[in-house]
Amino acid sequence: MQELVMTLDCPDRPGIVHALTGSIVAARGNITELQQFSSPDSGRFFTRIAVEGASLEGLRARVAEVADGLGATFQVHDASRPTRTLVLASKAGHCVNDLLFRWRAGELPVDIVGIMANHEVLASMAQFYGIPFTHRVVLPETKADFEAEVLRVVEEQQVELVVLARYMQILSPELCERLAGRAINIHHSFLPGFKGANPYRQAHTRGVKLIGATAHFVTSDLDEGPIIEQNVVRVDHTMSVAKLVRKGQAQESQTLAEAVRLFAEHRVLSDGHRTVIFR
Repeated sequence: MQELVMTLDCPDRPGIVHALTGSIVAARGNITELQQFSSPDSGRFFTRIAVEGASLEGLRARVAEVADGLGATFQVHDASRPTRTLVLASKAGHCVNDLLFRWRAGELPVDIVGIMANHEVLASMAQFYGIPFTHRVVLPETKADFEAEVLRVVEEQQVELVVLARYMQILSPELCERLAGRAINIHHSFLPGFKGANPYRQAHTRGVKLIGATAHFVTSDLDEGPIIEQNVVRVDHTMSVAKLVRKGQAQESQTLAEAVRLFAEHRVLSDGHRTVIFR
């Protein structure tokens, strides 16, 4: 039996759940999971509903009948179809390897269509996993060409999610705009305190007690997009810089993979500068 996932947001008001559940029944659907949230900050209502028994087009048509009256934006997804995903990378391989391993193990509901990088370092890793790999040196004078190639792949491969797996280049405002709401970045937890080179060494010098990672949507405001997932781990004075790096990279990998899973399962909804996460 086909399982569908509907996500919807609209201005909050009485009767929304009643109207939506009625439309699902009219589409001959059975609700297997329903989560909802009313934001006191934005005054908007958010929901994620898993449905079985209805057809995708039938459910879309029935929900559309009530969505206009609610002023709602909604989507209906086939839960069994993996999210088509493109990975951008540089030299660091920990996040890329973790994503590819989880993908191959069936832990992530994604279809990774390729890896694009500005260095050739990860070519052998991509080959091991059987993933198409392309690289191009990205300089100020070639950046626009590379980003145009990214957009070409996104369009031709019908990419729904772009993952910056430690891709160490700043995306142009134009590319950020084109990928709004479907590009995820990962960075260590030391921003904005420890910027630039060797942040783990800076953190070690300052004697930090917590390290972690943040996964967020990409926006033209560098590393300030809506947050999807965060994790931390406690550290202490006995740990070397190398051990801090290992622990930090493990948190980056875990945090990015969880953010990708949440997005691919249609559990992430945007509420202005924040996200609503239905776990």
